Amino acid sequence: MTIDSNNSNSNSNSNNSNSNSNSNNTIKTRLPAFSLKNIDHQAVSFPNNQPTLICFIKKDCPTCELIMPLLAAQLAANDKLLLIGQTSAGNLALHHQYSLPNSLLDDSNLKVSFAFDIEIVPTLIWANESGELVRQEEGFVRDDWQALIQAFGTQANIKWDQYPQWRVGCGSLSVDPDNADRLQAEAENSPLRARKIEIASADDEFEFMFDQGFTDGLPVVPPTPERVIRMLSGTQRDPQEIVAIVPPNMAPASVEKLAINAVLAGCKAEYLPVVIAALEAACTDEFNIHGVMATTMGASPVMVVNGPIRERIGMNMKLSALGQGNRANATIGRALRLAIRNIGGAVPGGTERPTLSNPMKFTMCFAEWQERTPWQPLHVERGFDAQDSVVTLFCMTSGPTLIVDQKSLTAPQLARSMAMSLEHVHHPKAYMSSDCLLVVCPEHLDTLMRDGHYTKQQLRQQIFEASSKPVHQLVEDDQSGMGIPAAKFAQMSEQTKNGQLTKFASADDIHIVVAGSDAGKFSGAFHGWVNGPTGSMVVSKKIQEA
Repeated sequence: MTIDSNNSNSNSNSNNSNSNSNSNNTIKTRLPAFSLKNIDHQAVSFPNNQPTLICFIKKDCPTCELIMPLLAAQLAANDKLLLIGQTSAGNLALHHQYSLPNSLLDDSNLKVSFAFDIEIVPTLIWANESGELVRQEEGFVRDDWQALIQAFGTQANIKWDQYPQWRVGCGSLSVDPDNADRLQAEAENSPLRARKIEIASADDEFEFMFDQGFTDGLPVVPPTPERVIRMLSGTQRDPQEIVAIVPPNMAPASVEKLAINAVLAGCKAEYLPVVIAALEAACTDEFNIHGVMATTMGASPVMVVNGPIRERIGMNMKLSALGQGNRANATIGRALRLAIRNIGGAVPGGTERPTLSNPMKFTMCFAEWQERTPWQPLHVERGFDAQDSVVTLFCMTSGPTLIVDQKSLTAPQLARSMAMSLEHVHHPKAYMSSDCLLVVCPEHLDTLMRDGHYTKQQLRQQIFEASSKPVHQLVEDDQSGMGIPAAKFAQMSEQTKNGQLTKFASADDIHIVVAGSDAGKFSGAFHGWVNGPTGSMVVSKKIQEA
């Protein structure tokens, strides 16, 4: 296709007055100025005060490959051709394959291709000494290319009859959907780079997102550019910074992509730093989010937030702390799961294959009421400063299950009562394989403190000891095939048979926080997954606030 910017110049029969009039009234297209580096990393600028040929190419285009000898001859004949390649690796390959001089320019970021509105490669452009468009060819039509190059005035030795009459070009990388939105955003100085999805005016946007699999089964908020930009105002981090590589697809999660999922989940902008820190924690080797989401046991992250950010963003740590009704709690936990789903690809029926699953797959996030307790809050226990805002991730398979005890009056009595409830984590005969998260309600905390200060470590130790059982009670039998295999028990020494087995491998596997309202003697317990390096370990991350 030929594009002439000044058709009046082709009319040689016009008289001088008409020609001048036409010339004066012609609006010429000024081409974008640019500076690109050649193979030797030297900058080459346009315009350069001389007529110039500019040709855009890419390595994997058959038509570009076809005409490379022609372009090589043109480069050898003069220094007025600027050959612009769209990939760095492709440029290097073409440079060596065709023994090109060092004038092959690198436009791998595609900004010049976008600025020139290149839709097809090859595209050949003739610009005058002022950088204005004279003529443009897209694709390859032999006669048109020959006419343009000859009119330009170069003397390259090109055997035109060796080339076909025409060949269609290929799509420019600058109009590829994976690049076009990014380039448009950069041109508009927008922080957004994610691919845009156009929805027909007659489509229901909520149904569309269900159809595309963007949801967890509940409606999500459409992530319009305005909403995503507003969400990004909640952090000072670069929108294109990679926060984590998310399994199972090992996909890079940028701040922008997390912001999109935070919009989907219904978050406010001030929640975004918590979501970012949570994903950072989830994607560590220690937490093992791939294993967490893939296990048939239906494990899921449980998020506990500590520090000043809790009250700044209105998190719930009191009445109904583990339930519905609070936007921050509900949407922060949901945003993490949507990010793992939409970025990482952990989708039920794919790599996520829980037998029953559990409602925590939608969300489970709450804040610790650290002001209500004399104990060290969770994040301080884990080595952070009291004024730090921290998110801690636990991997849990079920919960919260209620520990109902309205009768115990002393700390030891209540601790042993809690231990009896925790004996049932996974199964009454499943021992030393898991951990738990104990959420102590304020009234139970008051009972623990009735006779003086009772430390968190004392509670752990007492639960640890009280939940142990005689080994012989944990052997498989006619009532339950779960437990120590009978053959293994038979091989044990008499001392081992008569000994005790603890429910948890260590007292430190009993994690403790305080939350809930002041009314009601009902604490909660979350049951863990496989504990330790072979399963999932507790991970805490400091929240970088805006």
